[in-house]
Amino acid sequence: MTIPHFVGRRTLAAFLICLLAGITIWGIRAYRHSSRQHLPYHDSFAKGKADEWKALGGTWEISNGVMRNDSDELGAKLLTGSPYWHNYLIEADVSLLGVDGDAGLVIRSSHEEEGVDSYNGYYAGIRTKDNSLVLGRAEGAQQGWVRNGWLEATKQSLMLSKIRPLEWFHLKLLAYGCQIAASVTTASQPTPTVLTIKDANCLASGRFGLRSYSSGGAWRNVVVRAATREDLTGMLQNSGTEEKQSLQNAPIEDPAFTVPSPRLEQQRTSTNVQSVGSLRLASFAHPVRATIRGVVILTSPLLFVQDSTGGAYVPWPKAPPLKVGDEVEVTGNVSPGDFSSTIEQANVHVLWQRTPMPPISVTASQASTGKFDATFIEVRGRLAAKERDPGDALTLDLDEGPQSFRAILSSTRGDQLFEGLRPGSILQLRGICVVDPKFTQNRTPFVLLLRSNEDLQILAGPPWWNTGHIVLLVVLTLLLGLLVNLVYQRIEHWRFNAVLQERERLAQEMHDTLAQSFAGVGFQLQAIRSGMPAAMTDLHRQLDLANTLVRRSHEEARRSITTLRPEWLKSEDVLSALETSARHMVAGGVVQVATEREGDQRTIPLRIADALFRIGQEAVANAVRHANPNVLKLRIQYEKNLASLEIQDNGSGFIPGQNVAGFGVRGMRKRAQDISAKLTIESQPGKGTRVVVAAPLPPRITFTSWPRLWWTFIVEHGINAGFSKRTNSYSYRG
Repeated sequence: MTIPHFVGRRTLAAFLICLLAGITIWGIRAYRHSSRQHLPYHDSFAKGKADEWKALGGTWEISNGVMRNDSDELGAKLLTGSPYWHNYLIEADVSLLGVDGDAGLVIRSSHEEEGVDSYNGYYAGIRTKDNSLVLGRAEGAQQGWVRNGWLEATKQSLMLSKIRPLEWFHLKLLAYGCQIAASVTTASQPTPTVLTIKDANCLASGRFGLRSYSSGGAWRNVVVRAATREDLTGMLQNSGTEEKQSLQNAPIEDPAFTVPSPRLEQQRTSTNVQSVGSLRLASFAHPVRATIRGVVILTSPLLFVQDSTGGAYVPWPKAPPLKVGDEVEVTGNVSPGDFSSTIEQANVHVLWQRTPMPPISVTASQASTGKFDATFIEVRGRLAAKERDPGDALTLDLDEGPQSFRAILSSTRGDQLFEGLRPGSILQLRGICVVDPKFTQNRTPFVLLLRSNEDLQILAGPPWWNTGHIVLLVVLTLLLGLLVNLVYQRIEHWRFNAVLQERERLAQEMHDTLAQSFAGVGFQLQAIRSGMPAAMTDLHRQLDLANTLVRRSHEEARRSITTLRPEWLKSEDVLSALETSARHMVAGGVVQVATEREGDQRTIPLRIADALFRIGQEAVANAVRHANPNVLKLRIQYEKNLASLEIQDNGSGFIPGQNVAGFGVRGMRKRAQDISAKLTIESQPGKGTRVVVAAPLPPRITFTSWPRLWWTFIVEHGINAGFSKRTNSYSYRG
């Protein structure tokens, strides 16, 4: 069997399209998985921007161009980058904010979760506990049934200068193949100290990030770029002290069992310590000086300290750098308030580093009572509105049932989150409950001060069925309905054109066969008559009769062919085409044809126009054939959504009750039914006949009428589909 040539071309074209699509998809995937995509990278901390970073634990904020984690939380992480980065180098300036802990950089990270070493990746940092550079691998994320925890190079002092809090160290971490190298320098020790490991089962790729453990930290000038073997070689050659170690198991310190390390200020602890809740019993008349012990829950814009009995404000204290989670001792003058106390002119001494305390879960109604003033709480609410205040802080207006409240978040790292919040969303927030009018401005019972982006979690987006979306849905549905209607009209138009083309073909076939056959038969009968003797008068009479019948049949065939051709309707309106057809029928006779047009003429869809024309043709033919009229009146009347065609003659007429509905009348009724038109035939013997067909037209679409018309179309064509035959006139548009 031979395959047509065009089939082969189509197959080749389809193959080329599939090949091009495959190459495009492969290219996009290769670009997304590229180990150099978006490299090199430089942070935007100096501009106050860090929307691309994701935090897992800690309280990460930008202050004076420096990213800070003011929390003693164990294993707090801040991550960004591509999970497909392979060989690359990260370097940054790192500073510790506490005297016991470590802070540094993470590379090739994946499967990150909140918690201690709950990620897969490599970490390098500076540690105060043993004055060392730390390099190791975390396997805290679940991988099948294996969870190795933390693997670290041998803990050994690397002869660094003394690691002190608030001092800047330049840390560099490189991954090339299965070799991981870390180096550190300081202003006083510019020669780098390097520690390297070679991991046989190394992690191939991952993101990068910042990490601190049991101490807050600060980072600046974070730079990431692709790494080469020359970078690794140069890093080793330029080092003054190099240690090559192997990874060894090191236990993960469980925060539940970590023994807090004492600070230098511990020796200053007092014995007459009061609880925070007891401060509200102080006298308003006489200043009272008191000492409390609690945990720092917020450091800015005010210092808040909380113990098991409540929280207190500590404005403008004399204190060393503090972090969330520090246990402190505060001594100062007590100013009791309605719900909490303020300690003024306070001296703050740091006692311990510990894990930040968890929030108290309450409802908005409970928080509005003031019972939880100056304490760390967790509450849910529905976002009603959002705005930026003059100080560029982000303010959220929320409500939980009938209770409304506000939440305030610093703008650093909050821009992307702020833009993504949509009114109506359900949020879970953690922050410091404040009822002070300086914050509430007497607009809400309380304000929630959020410490960082991580204190806000979106539980659910806004409900879809809001006013804007409903309006959009209605508009889209209307547009879809108009599109469906347009497609339906085009299909009907194509189908009707196919019918017209088939009629044209039948007319041509009839002309080439039946009409020519009649002409041939007439010619042969005329030839036979001419050859017959003149004396055979009876035979001549029969031949003349047969010739007359053939001629009439030929004329009928020509008339039928004419009615099948649609040329008239394509170039003329219904009345003009019908007038032309009627004048052809009565040509050579005494019948007069008169026409009349009323109303504003408008375009009639081709399907309806054809039906009116055929009905009018049949009415004219019946009048000429059977009624012997002298006058034929053709009249068309245009109304708002109706076109009425009237054919009236002054012939013999008939009695309507008699069975006179022949094939022609039945055809007229069928055509009228197809276009949902009303056909009326009125006649009396001796007074002629009047045929009226009233056809509904599709209404004119205006800006105000199209929704109603679309709804009518949906109801009549959607709801009634399958249950009854469609009778809607709108479906017969040409």
